[in-house]
Amino acid sequence: MRVAVVGVGYWGSKQLRVMRSTPAVSRAIAVDARLPLLSGMAHLLADGRGYTSLRAALPHVDAVVVATPPATHVEVALAAIRAGKHVLVEKPLATSPGGARQLIAAAREAGVTLMVGHTFEYNGAVVMLRELVQTQELGELYYLDSARLNLGLYQSDVNVVSDLAPHDISIANYVLGATPTSVRAWGSHHVDPVFEDVAHLELDYADAGVSAHIHVSWLDPRKVRQVTAVGSKKMAVYDDTNAAERIRVHDKAVLPNTDRRSPSRFSYHHGSITSPVVPFEEPLAVQARHFVHCIATGTRPRTDGANGLAVVEVIEAAQLSLAQERRVLLEEVAEPGSRAPALVPVPRPARAGVRH
Repeated sequence: MRVAVVGVGYWGSKQLRVMRSTPAVSRAIAVDARLPLLSGMAHLLADGRGYTSLRAALPHVDAVVVATPPATHVEVALAAIRAGKHVLVEKPLATSPGGARQLIAAAREAGVTLMVGHTFEYNGAVVMLRELVQTQELGELYYLDSARLNLGLYQSDVNVVSDLAPHDISIANYVLGATPTSVRAWGSHHVDPVFEDVAHLELDYADAGVSAHIHVSWLDPRKVRQVTAVGSKKMAVYDDTNAAERIRVHDKAVLPNTDRRSPSRFSYHHGSITSPVVPFEEPLAVQARHFVHCIATGTRPRTDGANGLAVVEVIEAAQLSLAQERRVLLEEVAEPGSRAPALVPVPRPARAGVRH
């Protein structure tokens, strides 16, 4: 199989590296208009492993990985799909539900595989967290809590919700095996006067009786990549920055006190903390192999177009919630022709003296 990676910046260069080492991929080529200027990339043009346009590369490949800026995802992916190529689009699948639906319909009509790069769904620790929840090892799940924080990198065209939250929405949907029914979001733009650089999202999974809380920030002194699942019997923490113990299970719980002689209404159980072994394999490599396998066998990808659309709809609902300062039902943005704002919001000036 021959694969083109369109956009070989920070993330695209990783995709190119992984594709080159993926079994069944005979050739991985770079596609980027800036290729002659990129360090260590210009030589690819001379030996046919690099192109400055997708149109020139398409006759030489079977599949395309889209790692360009989000606003271009639909345009680039559609060009590949209409040429009969299988496509893997980095997150987010599109900048609006309408764009995502357009890609899904085009891939269906062309009979090609469409997959979205929700890489964390191919992370062994996230898979284990899902198993802990789905098998009720933690008991009845009360809620999920996610934090994705760091100092920067500020984006010039989107707010922190569009930039960071897709990862945690994807994780929450995967771990719970459900999609939210409503979203409430609030945020602030402390440094950037246009785009929120700190935000909180509350996702209500009414059908599952669970909520998920997501905190994203470009303005935090620490790098935090953490998801906490709190159950009636135990609690689990997934920490992606802790290579030695990515999953820790806390045998802790709060229980109603059945001893009427006790003045306390609750009793606290404090058991051991265990760290199950999570065999580590680079999620991006696992994702690449899955993409190739789905193409070869016709299998539906784990993170298919519908998976990508579900995340885009939540992001769009969150943006609408930020703009209108209210809870937004997913059905408001799920209908074709919805007038809700796109995932990449139109910049709006901050109100004088007000941060929201």
